[in-house]
Amino acid sequence: MSTTPPPRSATSDLRPAHGERAAEDGAFGWLHALGPRGRRAFAGAFGGYALDSYDYFTLPLSMVALAAYFGLDSGQTGLFTTVTLVVSAIGGAAAGVIADRVGRVRALMITVITYAVFTVACGFAPDYETLLVFRALQGLGFGGEWAVGAILVAEYASAKHRGRTLGAIQSSWAVGWALAAIVYTLVFSFAGDDLAWRIMFWTGALPALLVVWLRRRVHDAPAATAAREQSPQRGSFAAIFRPGAGGEPGLLRTTVFAGLLSTGVQGGYYTLATWVPTYLKTERGLSVVGTGGYLTFLISGAFLGYLTGGYLTDRLGRRRNIWLFALLSAVCILAYANIPDGANTLLLVLGFPLGFCMSAIFSGFGSYLSELYPTAVRGTGQGFTYNTGRAVGAVFPTLVGFLADSWGVGGALVFGAIGYALAALALLGLPETRGKELA
Repeated sequence: MSTTPPPRSATSDLRPAHGERAAEDGAFGWLHALGPRGRRAFAGAFGGYALDSYDYFTLPLSMVALAAYFGLDSGQTGLFTTVTLVVSAIGGAAAGVIADRVGRVRALMITVITYAVFTVACGFAPDYETLLVFRALQGLGFGGEWAVGAILVAEYASAKHRGRTLGAIQSSWAVGWALAAIVYTLVFSFAGDDLAWRIMFWTGALPALLVVWLRRRVHDAPAATAAREQSPQRGSFAAIFRPGAGGEPGLLRTTVFAGLLSTGVQGGYYTLATWVPTYLKTERGLSVVGTGGYLTFLISGAFLGYLTGGYLTDRLGRRRNIWLFALLSAVCILAYANIPDGANTLLLVLGFPLGFCMSAIFSGFGSYLSELYPTAVRGTGQGFTYNTGRAVGAVFPTLVGFLADSWGVGGALVFGAIGYALAALALLGLPETRGKELA
């Protein structure tokens, strides 16, 4: 009788061991279910998105100092966000195609390097026009990171846990936001405003360290890679806009409604993310430290919202989760923008549910968009719809900027509620995908 052990499968470390399998129903079952390679992919995507968030928030947190330094009005400062988000649509769509053609990890490294380099470059800008160009180029990397990282992890995650897994990835946005708020409080407390905004941008070099680790430790999911490489349509824009024909379903309807969904959710979100710091400082008269304290409540709510939304998207389904938090987010915006003068304690308290609801709605995005598209065009479809929505949704912060002079920032913030109404309507054209297996 031979005592030679059977050969080890090349993909044996992709699945959890027997002991880990028993723990899959626990609080961290979704993490055990990923397996060793999947957990490394999770760490890479989590870090990439957290640092993506950090680099994004260097601008909104520095907005008041920038406006004073360059002598900008509200419309000009709002244009920073619009340009970033519009160009991010190009970067996101391109990153999706690259991810389908050369792999998820390679595309992830390209996006991280891009947003890190141009965030640092913003700190050296001598004038408004140069800063606008550098911020636009930062958007190329910023647009692609989330879509690529989400797909990388979605292809490792089981159908049972995919919502929670991608919700946890999404929560890293709050981690990066919190880190940016901490650095902002320290930098602006110890340096003059004219130098502090530059230092904020220079700290955006941090993500470059992540790229070294990604290159050595993280790999694409083998099963999904094999399926993608066998398809002649991989990375094809034409495929995601092809209508159904001859009884075969196309992807045109999915792409249109997924783009509308993304537009609504991100229009509401970026309205708040861009203008709340300015609102707190200019209309509520809070100091740097005071603004940081209020943002702590908002960010804490956001972090828990991402995790809770990830759990609920697995329990309720993708569509019900988004419907629920679209309604609650719209209600929270209206309440937050209409708090009477002097009621700053109420402003503090409402920051938590506002952050919770506007973040919980995002938790289902990573799993939902991944499940709407086949493997060969998953990066292309997700990258295009998510970032097109981001670009069109960028109109909302700009409208707030131009209306702020006459309506006040608080009054103009109500435009965010319109975005959430659009998201709820877009779901009428999309199917439920909970439980779908990804090749």
